[in-house]
Amino acid sequence: MKNNADSEFRSEIVKNRRNFLKKLAVFAGSSGVLASMPWWSPLRAEPPGSSALDRVRLGIIGVGSRGRKLMLHLMETPGVEVAAVCDDYEPHYNRALDLTDGKAKAFKDYRKLLEMNDLDGVVIATPLFEHARMCIDSLDAGKHVFCEKSLAYDFAECANVVKAYRKSGKVFQIGYQRLYSIPFLKAKGYVDSGTIGKITQIRAYWHRNNDWRRSIPRPELEKKINWRLYRKYSCGLMTELASHHLQVVNWVLNAHPISVVGYGSINHWKDGRELYDSVNVVYKYPEGVNVIYDSMISNRRYGFEIQIMGSEGTIEGEKGKIYSEHPPTPPAIVQLINELERDILDSVPIGGPSWAPDLELDYKGKLLAPGWSGEETAIQLTAFAAAIRESRPIPGMMKHAYDGGVAALMGQFAMEQGREITWPQVEGLQI
Repeated sequence: MKNNADSEFRSEIVKNRRNFLKKLAVFAGSSGVLASMPWWSPLRAEPPGSSALDRVRLGIIGVGSRGRKLMLHLMETPGVEVAAVCDDYEPHYNRALDLTDGKAKAFKDYRKLLEMNDLDGVVIATPLFEHARMCIDSLDAGKHVFCEKSLAYDFAECANVVKAYRKSGKVFQIGYQRLYSIPFLKAKGYVDSGTIGKITQIRAYWHRNNDWRRSIPRPELEKKINWRLYRKYSCGLMTELASHHLQVVNWVLNAHPISVVGYGSINHWKDGRELYDSVNVVYKYPEGVNVIYDSMISNRRYGFEIQIMGSEGTIEGEKGKIYSEHPPTPPAIVQLINELERDILDSVPIGGPSWAPDLELDYKGKLLAPGWSGEETAIQLTAFAAAIRESRPIPGMMKHAYDGGVAALMGQFAMEQGREITWPQVEGLQI
């Protein structure tokens, strides 16, 4: 029996996709910045026809919460067939097979799935500790690979995936949705053009309020289901959340971090977990730019954001807004009211001259991409399928995967080891 939530989600995808693809064409056509983003090039290819030769056959390895969503998107992506599913947890296995009406081949061992000769590529959405070996085995088997972030569990694994990719000549894509976000693409354009001046600092944060724990049917499944809480399987908040924003940092600065220091703690959810529920790290980048990142899962007041601050302005990527350091002058009557309010509220006598604190500028900014409400996951999966159809690897994608993955690991290791961690030097590695 099909899950009603899955059916509703899939219906929503179908309903939104028609308008979304039209809107994407308009935004892409009006935004010159896309021309400099090579991972968008597959989207400019001819749309798939009805021929079997146009069809991209994919297998999905790991069909839990994220894998299921990717699967539902792929089932509505033109020219894509979900030909195989794999999961070694019975409920996920059965649900995925049911979603395909039994048409896909189903496996509990991903290596058996890789033996399918008529499979073009795989989508990997498994726990972090499995990413590297599954990516490498898939590339070695001649399959194109889409892997959810973050790239791998340690520095050596990240480098080994790069080596396997270079040897394979296949398409590789990492699950960083912001590479396919029109507001973030516009933000990158503003940074590169100097609109917000010299970047001097970046702040990013991701705050939630939940224990990140999932219910388990039997005690022996605790670590299998709640793998994000245990160090053997995960690097916690840094690879699950911070990795997204660190990819954006590397992208807009055109650099990777030099080093990082930080502190992490379990200060709220004292339930036997091994990974921090609160992290605070500071990265050093070239030209004296520091990047401050924090994440917690005990307070959601501020949500998530990345603030790119320059001498002439600020960009808030998640809000999709840009703010000038020199906001336009308000109409005279509004200015008069503001001045009266400041005289009443802001001037505080301290031993003589009045003193007004440096409060936040009351300027609402402007939208980077007015009217945009796209589904970036849909775009990146469409681009992945199109790249496979063209049999052309996406330029720059592996560098985003490697630099973002390594940066996230650096933060985790700095907190665990209580020392500054520097960028790993790997001799002969070509990214």
